[in-house]
Amino acid sequence: MNIGSWDDIRIALAVARSGTVSGAAEALGVHHATVIRRIDALEAQLGTRLFQRHPRGYALTEPGQALLQVARDTDERFAQLAAQIGGAGDRIEGELVVTSLPGLSDLVMPRLIGLLRRHPGLRLNYVTDVRLFRLAAGEAHVAIRAGNRPTEPDYVVRRMTDLPQSLYATAGYLKDHGDPADLARQRLALPGPEARNAPLMRWLAARTPPDAVVMTANDTAAREAVIRAGLAMGPLPPARAAGLVEALSLPEWSSALWLVTHVDLHRTPKVQAAVAALRGD
Repeated sequence: MNIGSWDDIRIALAVARSGTVSGAAEALGVHHATVIRRIDALEAQLGTRLFQRHPRGYALTEPGQALLQVARDTDERFAQLAAQIGGAGDRIEGELVVTSLPGLSDLVMPRLIGLLRRHPGLRLNYVTDVRLFRLAAGEAHVAIRAGNRPTEPDYVVRRMTDLPQSLYATAGYLKDHGDPADLARQRLALPGPEARNAPLMRWLAARTPPDAVVMTANDTAAREAVIRAGLAMGPLPPARAAGLVEALSLPEWSSALWLVTHVDLHRTPKVQAAVAALRGD
């Protein structure tokens, strides 16, 4: 049986990841007709269907799942090798990918700016997203995560800091709504469901009437605008709270931030410099 070229398998992997021909074509930068032709050719070479076609997209068959699992493993190994090569050398330069959570930029960016000033040969790619990036696949050099200590194998985890959490409001809002601890009288502007496991969010969920939440957003600036308009109180980074009143703060709301790197890249000078800068060492 002829397995076909790696390019064909890579295209099949892109279809499996996106679930559609158009999504794979966009990810690979090719025409959708090319994707269809290469998938058809690969299936003809293998003598079996890798995908079930339906109006909503492509779904893997059992043989497709077996082949694509091997393809994923191979693709991750290639990406890991490329990341190792890219991180090698004694000079601190080249691309540095740091991933973080939305809302942490006010804390993170001053530290990364200091790193860039010390090492002008670095090219920073700073990505904020709630999803967990795959360090083993080379998606990032350093990932910033919140909450419980990450336990994935082959990851090196260092504590970055503890992030205190407070609810802020305008003086006018507090005058109108009374004691902020009386949650039944409050209106809240909160992060979206991606933050539901944060200590503050769990605390509020157990004590706040659902109709008290008048706005949710994963964008910090959007929440800040609603809070500054006097429409609600809510959590903000301290750097964004100038002129507001710290309405309520409890020690148990604090959340740990972790710096996560892959064991294969952790000792490279570039990653070591980034970790030191983010920890404030």
